[in-house]
Order: sequence, then C-alpha cells, then structure tokens
Amino acid sequence: MTAPPGTLDATLAELVEEFDLLGDWEGRIEYVIDLGKGLAPLPDEARVEANKVPGCAAQVWLVSRRDGDRLTFHADSDSALSKGNVALLLKLYSGRTPAEILAFDARAALDRLGLPQALTRQRANGLNSMVGRIRAAALAD
Repeated sequence: MTAPPGTLDATLAELVEEFDLLGDWEGRIEYVIDLGKGLAPLPDEARVEANKVPGCAAQVWLVSRRDGDRLTFHADSDSALSKGNVALLLKLYSGRTPAEILAFDARAALDRLGLPQALTRQRANGLNSMVGRIRAAALAD
C-alpha cells in the first residue's frame, strides 16, 4: 500500500478547509455522515467483540492491519454519525506509520475541526475512544 498523499498535518489542513467551506454545523455533520457512506463494508467475521471500540454511543468496530511499515485501518458502525466519525479518523490515520500516528496530536486536530463541540458528550467520548484504539494499534506495532 502506498502512503496517503501529504503529511497528517496537510490532510488535517484540507479537512479544516472543507469544514470551513461547509459553514454551519448541520452541513458539517452531513459531510461527516457522507464520509461514512464511503467506507467499505466490514466483513461479518471482523464484527467481533475484540474489534469493538468501547465507550461509543453506537457499536463501532475497528480493525488494524500492518502493510509494510504502515498501518491500515478498516472500520464500520451501526450508526451513520459514528460511521462518519470513524471514516474521518481513517482519512487521517490509515496508511501512516506508527511513528506518524503517535506524533500527531489528535485532540488538537479534532478541536481544530470543532468536532467535539458539535457532538454530544457520549459521541465525543466515543470519538476519543476511536483515537485511543488507533493509537493503541500504533503502540503495539
């Protein structure tokens, strides 16, 4: 697998620009949900307890795989918004090296996008849990 174009910071800057163009939160949340619609379906055998992300308002499954020196992530959710949130994280993190993932300040990135403020507390906690699972995969590598 080839690396995603640009750095994590460059990908974040593109997302910030897209979010700014969308204006209000209704448009931004709709955009996040649309991102989720683009996720490839997760096979049933990957929808196991070991792949579930705890602390999410909905069921979220996240699978990591090593491709050379990079980690790729695949995910799904039974909620459109949670699926969109995890798709956004995959856009940032999938195809990156563990070092890139661990060096990136996800909390600051999500704050720049304004996501935690737009979500309920439980969904924001779930988003943090998704980031935690991605970081744990990078640490375990």
